[in-house]
Amino acid sequence: SRNLYAGIGEGQSTTRPPLFDGTNYTYWKERMRIYIRSTNFQLWLVIKNGEEVPMKKVRDKLIPKTKDEFDAEDIKKVENYAKAINMLYCAVNPDDYRKISCCSTAKEMWDKLEVTYEATDQVREAKIDFLTQEYEMFRMKPGEKIGDMFNRF
Repeated sequence: SRNLYAGIGEGQSTTRPPLFDGTNYTYWKERMRIYIRSTNFQLWLVIKNGEEVPMKKVRDKLIPKTKDEFDAEDIKKVENYAKAINMLYCAVNPDDYRKISCCSTAKEMWDKLEVTYEATDQVREAKIDFLTQEYEMFRMKPGEKIGDMFNRF
């Protein structure tokens, strides 16, 4: 499915979110963060901080409001929750859509992508650093034949 998306050609659109094709997560994450903040900062807060259930006070106790009790502000918040989820769905390929579609909030979706891909990037960087250091420290042992050193390499 990545091949399908390779032909689309994303460009630098201000009306569409950056498309994550499953590679270079760190780059996509930063572009997506800026895109969301520039489109609607409230959506970024929903993704970053999670949703707040509209509440009401009953006998000094906070309980969730029913949908019929939502005021204009509550409706706007709930719309933003849905917009944030939709924006993330629109920004990922079908494989990643399947990974995040089980999440119930935009924050859960964002966090799942982060855990899935950021850890992978960090592990890859650590391996590269380790192998680079190992390569730089590689030396011929005293009395070792070139063929033996080559095999060890």
